[in-house]
Amino acid sequence: MNEVWRVGDIKISRVVELEVTGGSRFILPDATRDQCLPLEWMHPHFMDEAGNLIMSVHALVVDTGEHRIVVDTCIGNDKERSIPAWSNLQTSFLEDLIKTGYEPESFDLVLCTHLHVDHVGWNTSYVGGEWVPTFPNAEYLVASAEWQYWTSEPESGRFDEVYADSVKPIEPLMRLIDVDSDAEIVPGITLKPTPGHTPGHVSVEIQSMGQRAIITGDCIHHPCQMTRVEWCSSADTDAALGLDTRSQLLAELCDSQTLVIGTHFATPTAGYIRSHVDGHYWLDTGIEPN
Repeated sequence: MNEVWRVGDIKISRVVELEVTGGSRFILPDATRDQCLPLEWMHPHFMDEAGNLIMSVHALVVDTGEHRIVVDTCIGNDKERSIPAWSNLQTSFLEDLIKTGYEPESFDLVLCTHLHVDHVGWNTSYVGGEWVPTFPNAEYLVASAEWQYWTSEPESGRFDEVYADSVKPIEPLMRLIDVDSDAEIVPGITLKPTPGHTPGHVSVEIQSMGQRAIITGDCIHHPCQMTRVEWCSSADTDAALGLDTRSQLLAELCDSQTLVIGTHFATPTAGYIRSHVDGHYWLDTGIEPN
């Protein structure tokens, strides 16, 4: 299910590659069914009746009217991956993107919040026996701190799985961003450093006509981490820093009118951070639980 939000005069559209129930323990090991079931606010949108988490892999299209931006490009088709469920996918992602009203050639920017496998896959497509940029007229934006981390020793070995097919082919189109000094990529779209999941991880702030939204990236993998802020991802490069980043961000957003759009949040994907009666926070989507 694709969704659309308006932030002032900026349009944000979700294009889903996968939405799955269960199988998330490898990424959130603390989120067992027994531990999740008491978080009743997550049912039915983010957890099923048995306590299995529901998660999504999707891209977010940000259309300012002047610029078209893809934020994170999912897993991609035809790619051999170490996670069996993600290997050699054949999804309708590109067709769904076009049905949303956006041809790949119409984008001028692609932004990767970080360079993990499920955020760079559709950077490229397999055409005529080679990997070519899916968005041929776009600049591909990556935070310079993220690029430095993944391309320096000894970390480069862990980058091999995605580099050859999803990053190397777009290097001629890549622009590195120093987020500390040049965070606004176009008017109304600003990168916010949210390190911990990876050293150069960024979230995306969107502001227009007095309204504000934030795309989380993976500093919050799943809404369960709002009430259980201490639950860290197994893929965090620095779990302590990730916890600090997540705690600060949630405190900043709590009871505000900032729309929070999760990069892996299942349908309905977006809502507002509210205080939870048992402490910490929850995501108010405006949809009453069943």
